[in-house]
Amino acid sequence: MFRNFKTVSRVLYGRGSFDQLEGILQEKRKGNGSYIVFILDDVFKDHPFRDRIPALETDRVIFVSVDEEPTTAYVDDLTLRVQRFSGILPAGVVGIGGGSTMDLAKAVSLMLTNPGSSADYQGWDLIRNPAIYHVGVPTLSGTGAEVSRTTVLIGPQRKLGINSDHTVFDQIVLDPDLIASPPADQRFYTGMDCYIHCVESLTGTYLNAFSKAYGEKAMTLCREVFLTPTPDADEKMMMASYFGGMSIVYSQVGVCHALSYGLSFVLGIHHGIGNCIVFNQLEEFYPEGVREFRRMMDFNGISLPENRVFGIEVQKLEKMIDVSLTLDPLWENALGKAWKSVITRDRIKELYLRM
Repeated sequence: MFRNFKTVSRVLYGRGSFDQLEGILQEKRKGNGSYIVFILDDVFKDHPFRDRIPALETDRVIFVSVDEEPTTAYVDDLTLRVQRFSGILPAGVVGIGGGSTMDLAKAVSLMLTNPGSSADYQGWDLIRNPAIYHVGVPTLSGTGAEVSRTTVLIGPQRKLGINSDHTVFDQIVLDPDLIASPPADQRFYTGMDCYIHCVESLTGTYLNAFSKAYGEKAMTLCREVFLTPTPDADEKMMMASYFGGMSIVYSQVGVCHALSYGLSFVLGIHHGIGNCIVFNQLEEFYPEGVREFRRMMDFNGISLPENRVFGIEVQKLEKMIDVSLTLDPLWENALGKAWKSVITRDRIKELYLRM
């Protein structure tokens, strides 16, 4: 049986397109008491961009910290704050920021209509009730969070997404003007999340023509951005992120993401840089991809942190292995249905200790 996946219903693209967000939201406001919740990366708290947010007096603007990876506890707290704001549900939730901010917005939109803790829904297709109308506005491109059906969270026991058709944004606004000023290293790490998506998708056992078409285009754009940059690099990076996210709709990621989830859960390393640390050690799985990744690092003057796992306590290393081994679809995509005959706890430990 083929999966009937949902994708983003509406996409607005172009420089300056953010200014149309006000009109889009006005169509969703429903008379007296209606309000919108804006979830913004707190980097914009004292930034001129704050004044461009189309929030009315009745709306709620929440600045979120993404210094750490998003957690289920943080999502539950944000959801409670919104519930206490008014006796009615908001007309919409808008996430403006990088992948973590958009994941928080997706998660809150889900938890406003589903009971319990967000940790209860970490997994595949556990959400039962449709989310509040939600909009994604990326200000950093690469994660594919704007198009994915998951919101990746660190829970009490593991790092795992809420994977559901209800997670997908109803509307995204892709304005290349908004991604023009991140620090060079952050831009690289986030862009490499996209590149690694493509490598894992294009070499996986789940590969099909749908995933291949999107993945190949995204990879071409990543190469242009990070090896032969041109003045339209922001446009290319924004579309690479979109296509990279779409490439795993009918496919999956692989070894790098399976290991980086454990790294993030135990050591708190951000997803983008965590992927880079892991991927740099996976030449035996992705030889051509890793060699090209290293050329991209050299071209962009990037040096990765070293010895992040060396000397780690035994119990922490074992927890990293536990988290990684829960991600069966990722391992199966990378190595096939018999992956458990190849990947053992000792094998994963050996890979982690290289980092």
